[in-house]
Amino acid sequence: MKLAAMPKCYMDAMGISKTMSVFEWIDIAKEHLLSLGVTGLEMHPGFLANFSPTYLAEVRAAVEEAGFVVPMFCASPDFTWPEVEKRREAVEEHREMIRTAAWLGSGYCRILSGQRRPEVSEADGIRWTVECIEQCLPVAEEHGVVLNMENHFKDHYWTMPEFAQRSDRFLAIVQQVDSPYFGVNYDPSNTLLAGEDPYELLENVKRRVVTMHASDRRPRPGVELNIETLTDYKQLIHGEVGTGIIDFDRIFTALRGVGFDGWVSIEDGETGIEELARSAQFLATKLNILP
Repeated sequence: MKLAAMPKCYMDAMGISKTMSVFEWIDIAKEHLLSLGVTGLEMHPGFLANFSPTYLAEVRAAVEEAGFVVPMFCASPDFTWPEVEKRREAVEEHREMIRTAAWLGSGYCRILSGQRRPEVSEADGIRWTVECIEQCLPVAEEHGVVLNMENHFKDHYWTMPEFAQRSDRFLAIVQQVDSPYFGVNYDPSNTLLAGEDPYELLENVKRRVVTMHASDRRPRPGVELNIETLTDYKQLIHGEVGTGIIDFDRIFTALRGVGFDGWVSIEDGETGIEELARSAQFLATKLNILP
């Protein structure tokens, strides 16, 4: 398996205030993470100043010069709009994200269902998501990019949680899409926020997993947590990998058992690069990939 990193600590600095550039993140990663076995830098649309081919070529060149690649472009399409025209716009926007992934040299572009709008029924949301994914597949095939659907909780910049947060909805969508350009981005700790078992979900999707987000969550100080009765995601904090609830040995054993040898991307670092580096050290040791 190969190790990549997503810097949650710099999301707002790059994505909202724009006080930090993606080139600064590349330099920080080279200084703190390359020696720990991290060879991939996951990208998010918010990290980028624009989507022109010239600029994207500059980003890709900087990533590769620093000794990394961009394994996944972490896009967040929203396909659950009740309005047909808005769903068409969402499909076209995601097609552009697939092209962006290709420009960056990414083999994977994340795909989601959309926001959990209260007026959208379960049947409609599933149907619309499958239709939109299928409309994106020809562009993915054209550019050699695999769409990896994540069992997601909520995009950093969304106002509502994921429509397909629950595993029954997620599986209903995944099972209807049959293409070599579609797979699963498995995130174990997101299942906790749905009050579900991460290992049960993995058992159901392990043969479809093409990438993984290595995320971990633990109870907030003073919270005595019963996962089976979890109703408030704020009871959990998204923290340093290896210090929370997730059993990564169990997960990696299951993935190795089906021949998975792909990218594992660290989704951590909310308190800073030092935390992200400790998570990298933990995972690199588990995966036996330290230089």
